[in-house]
Amino acid sequence: MTAISPQVREALATWGQQLSAIHGAARNTVIAYQRDVTGYLDFLAIHRGGTEGLGHLASLPQTDLRAWMAHERARGLSARSLARSLSSVKSFTAWVVDRAGADATTVLSARAPRFKRKLPRPLSVQGAQDMIDTVADQGAEGWISARDRAVLTLLYGCGLRISEALGLTGAAHPLPDVLRITGKGGKTRLVPVLPVARAAVADYARQCPYDLSPDAPLFRGVRGGALNPRLIALVMEKARMQLGLPATATPHAMRHSFATHLLSAGGDLRAIQELLGHASLSTTQAYTAVDAARLMEVYEKAHPRA
Repeated sequence: MTAISPQVREALATWGQQLSAIHGAARNTVIAYQRDVTGYLDFLAIHRGGTEGLGHLASLPQTDLRAWMAHERARGLSARSLARSLSSVKSFTAWVVDRAGADATTVLSARAPRFKRKLPRPLSVQGAQDMIDTVADQGAEGWISARDRAVLTLLYGCGLRISEALGLTGAAHPLPDVLRITGKGGKTRLVPVLPVARAAVADYARQCPYDLSPDAPLFRGVRGGALNPRLIALVMEKARMQLGLPATATPHAMRHSFATHLLSAGGDLRAIQELLGHASLSTTQAYTAVDAARLMEVYEKAHPRA
């Protein structure tokens, strides 16, 4: 049971609604932000010996904020997760300031803990193809094999997120030359469709025993319902064990592979950002570090004086 006052609880709910309605934040993102802030508010209620009003939340001393951050680290929260929680707290505090008119300089100027960003872990070109082929060989029925091949081909060939691929409806078949994808935060982007992806989806649609009506999911489970993304993760898990690939060979790694291989082939970073639907170029720039790391690895293995 949280120790948040009714006033603050109502403010937290309203803030979440505005994140969704005005800023287009996804439902899961809003839930995560609200969970971060709720933990922060619960700590403050215990630490300060009582609930706080909105005005007090905006003008907390630096010592209270540091105490919360130390508490989070002590309970095992990583620097990366704490940085995200602090970002949530700052966003909520800034929203409160607009309404309470308090001075939130202390909270808003707080520095997030430093952490080393994890680099994306793509598969090699051959590894990506082997994954698609191996997954396709695992299906108990022909249409299931065709389905799994089609899904992975979309992830790798178009750089889709698994949620985006499985969010397609029958209206997307046959696939056009360019797909209009609605990604995180409701952001829409245009993604070119390779002939191999179009052919894979067409092969699945031809074999699928269910009616792929325009308003129903394109990819179906065994019983005809929407395909659960966990099933794709499971078949990839089985395939990577057969292929000797690391645990990082997940559905999202196919998207990472799409971006990394485009960059290695000379793709423009801005264009790749648009294809992936990244809001910030800094997110896409992580692939440049991956490309540099792979280049050094090849250099060290191949150079005669290495």
